[in-house]
Amino acid sequence: MIYVFLANGFEEIEALATVDILRRAELDVKTVGVGGKTVTGSHGIPVTADIEEKDVTTDDMELVVLPGGMPGTLNLEKSPIVMASVRYCLDNSIYVAAICAAPSILGHIGALKGCTATCFPGFEKELEGASLSSQPVCVSGRIITGKGAGVAVDFALRIVAELCGSQKSAAIKKSIQCQN
Repeated sequence: MIYVFLANGFEEIEALATVDILRRAELDVKTVGVGGKTVTGSHGIPVTADIEEKDVTTDDMELVVLPGGMPGTLNLEKSPIVMASVRYCLDNSIYVAAICAAPSILGHIGALKGCTATCFPGFEKELEGASLSSQPVCVSGRIITGKGAGVAVDFALRIVAELCGSQKSAAIKKSIQCQN
């Protein structure tokens, strides 16, 4: 199961583009409402999540996705369930993907030491121990990071490439008319 955590103030494009692309890849994805089933994004768009955070289980966890946005990133980091899920992934060689401000969560817990990572400009100091990259999307071991909303589709396609292979990612990219 892939869990995409949504906390009040999340960046809508980063979350929903990722969910869309992962579902096009026929991956099992659940959106998770942090603090309730209905969550409002940073641009005032309410989203009804598939499940609440209390319903997350590690039994079949394949990937955790942390969208950025403010104050969404801060609200994700305050959630004991989000943090326990991230730590479970890190401890069990399961993918964690974070975009925009959300890679800061990984930096704060020391998960980026020795990794190459990217983030939204201005959050670089929060990526403690990381080798910073100017690339829009970085993969370092089982950690995937992205710069921000403008690369949300590339971020999601890279997740698909990691989980399903580059052919599946390329097919989705072509089907949605990506130009590059």
